[in-house]
Amino acid sequence: MRSWAKTALWLGVAFQAGLLHAAPSGQSSLSDTPRPLVRPETSQDAPAPVQIAAATTVRPVARSSVAIPTPSTSTPTEAAGNLRFQTWMQGFETRAQAQGIRKATLSQAFEGVTYDPKVIKRDRNQSEFSKTIWEYLDSAASDTRVTSGSKALRENRSALNQIEQTYGVDKEVVVAVWGLESNYGSYRGSMDIVRSLATLAFDGRRGPFFESQLIAALKILQSGDVAPRNMTGSWAGAMGHTQFIPTSYLDYAVDFTGDGKRDIWSDNPTDALASTAAYLKKFGWVQGQPWGVEVTLPRNFNYALASRKIKKSPDDWAKLGVRGVDGKPVANHGSASILLPAGGKGAAFMIFKNFAVIERYNTADAYVIGVGHLSDRLKGGAKIQGDWPRGDRALTFTERKELQKRLTEAGFSTQGIDGRIGPNTVSAIRSYQTTQNVMPDGYASLDLLKMLR
Repeated sequence: MRSWAKTALWLGVAFQAGLLHAAPSGQSSLSDTPRPLVRPETSQDAPAPVQIAAATTVRPVARSSVAIPTPSTSTPTEAAGNLRFQTWMQGFETRAQAQGIRKATLSQAFEGVTYDPKVIKRDRNQSEFSKTIWEYLDSAASDTRVTSGSKALRENRSALNQIEQTYGVDKEVVVAVWGLESNYGSYRGSMDIVRSLATLAFDGRRGPFFESQLIAALKILQSGDVAPRNMTGSWAGAMGHTQFIPTSYLDYAVDFTGDGKRDIWSDNPTDALASTAAYLKKFGWVQGQPWGVEVTLPRNFNYALASRKIKKSPDDWAKLGVRGVDGKPVANHGSASILLPAGGKGAAFMIFKNFAVIERYNTADAYVIGVGHLSDRLKGGAKIQGDWPRGDRALTFTERKELQKRLTEAGFSTQGIDGRIGPNTVSAIRSYQTTQNVMPDGYASLDLLKMLR
């Protein structure tokens, strides 16, 4: 899998349009190559991490079975970090063994592994970077990505047809996920997963979550699916062609080739693609249903109806003047909501259940639309027809927090000030816009922030 293509990872560049359902005021965050924010999990967001108590002593034990050498050519800061890291590892070894990890697995997994300060630097330098949804989609469904995806479909057609037949998930959707996650296998990540996860778990900022991922990675190694140094991926732990994090791998990866290993790392993408289809099927993929359809709205459209909470049949939406871009009512694919990822001045979509299924892979609206639109293009569909407010820029993380603060102070509570533009913040924006007699589309724009100032 989560851009994380090229470098990154489920934690990357923030999208003004994405909504994180796991956080009441959530804003999506994606890297500048199309990858997920949150890797597939059994819950809507990352799973509740296992709460593991910290070691009660910082004294080294007599003989740890995990040997972690400190490089002789490290800087004083790196050397100090490695010293603390080794002490942390001694406590982690005990916790890992209590969860079924054998000493031999620990020794092999951590042979030569040291603290990696580059991982922490990348973890710290994320939150201010922003992209608009149209900038993201320009890359996610570019002509080049469509051409490469068509080639990937041809070269893997036999396996993809079998995967589609087995799981009932459109092969173009599976390939679109592959395209956004690793550019069809070109950028699977070369970081040592054990080293990266151990560094992040030791660092402590999201320690419990990353320690749970590290334990899962060790279980994968213990099962024999991959050798320690061949377990590579992003700096934040996403692995293979479609960037599964370790816990998702344990729950959903499949051995589709029948060679006895769930191999998502090798040049052969079959197991990774099948694992992605298995994941989507697990969370309710409806065969034959689109993720969404681009629509046009009437001039008098009530923007309060553009909510994930409001569902109507396509026929009922048609009675309100909502049509496909061809001017015809949308076919009856089931109940649907209207989504305005860039407010009333941007493209509009009627979204169905499969939108929410892709969303389980990554909760950012921008990512889901990217996967869906790329898959449509791979089927021969047209580009998005609606305009975007291209004169706008995305709010920075600091500006999003300021927006929430000012809305709350004005009497329109966002239920938290975290820089994430989610359902509560959208609702607060709409309420404020109504009082100002402007289009109540819930869009967090720079103009809105200036109005609040």
